[in-house]
Parts: sequence; structure tokens; C-alpha cells
Amino acid sequence: MIRYTLKCDHDHSFESWFQSADAFDKLQSAGMVACTACGSTKVSKSLMAPSVRTETAKEKPTLTAPATPQEEALTKLRKHVEANSEYVGMKFADEARKMHDGDTPERPIYGEAKPQDAIKLIEDGVPVMPLPFAPRKQTN
Repeated sequence: MIRYTLKCDHDHSFESWFQSADAFDKLQSAGMVACTACGSTKVSKSLMAPSVRTETAKEKPTLTAPATPQEEALTKLRKHVEANSEYVGMKFADEARKMHDGDTPERPIYGEAKPQDAIKLIEDGVPVMPLPFAPRKQTN
């Protein structure tokens, strides 16, 4: 497909798409290209700048939208939690209960728990809260 800027003999300017340059020539010679403003079939191509891609091999298109203030706040919270807490994985409920009961020293932890285990911790007065993000899966 090719887009041309066209001009009629009454000086009206408009754009139209054609299958190819040859298709435009055939349609114009058959009187089938008409001005959108006045209907004149005396239409010619106007001077126009070609649409050229300037992307170089080093440039990559941005596929994500800029971060919202909420996304930036969540990213900051995640970094803070990961830098200042110990990830205990699926042992979170057990570790939180041990600290609450005084069986192990208190320390900042985060991890994962089954919903029923988290509910039981809350019912038992263990101070826990869900994080607004899923922990990254730890290796090792």
C-alpha cells in the first residue's frame, strides 16, 4: 500500500491510499480518482515527503508504558523488602509462628504461605500482612 497526497485543479489537497504506484496511474487515467471536496477528477500528486524509518539497529522500540507513580512505589517497596528481609519461602508461616512464640529470635522475614495458614496466623494474633507483590522465586 502507498499513500499519496493529492491535489485537484481547484487547489483542494487530500490524501488517499493505493495498492501501488501503478494502481494509482491506472485509476487516475480512468478518471476514477476524485477530489474529496469538490469531486473533480483532474487530480495530480502533490509534493510530499516520504515516510522513512529512522530506527537504527541499536535502537529498540519501547514496548512498555512509562511506570505510574503506583508502579514506582511498588518497585521501591519490593527493593526495600528484598534488601532488608530474609526470604524464607514456603516456611513463612512456621518461621513467623516461632518468632511470635519466642522460640526463635525476631528478624524481618518474607515468604509465602497457604491461605489457610495465613488466616490461622492472623487469628492467633501473629503480626503478619500480605505483600502487594509476589516474591521472586529464589534459586538455591
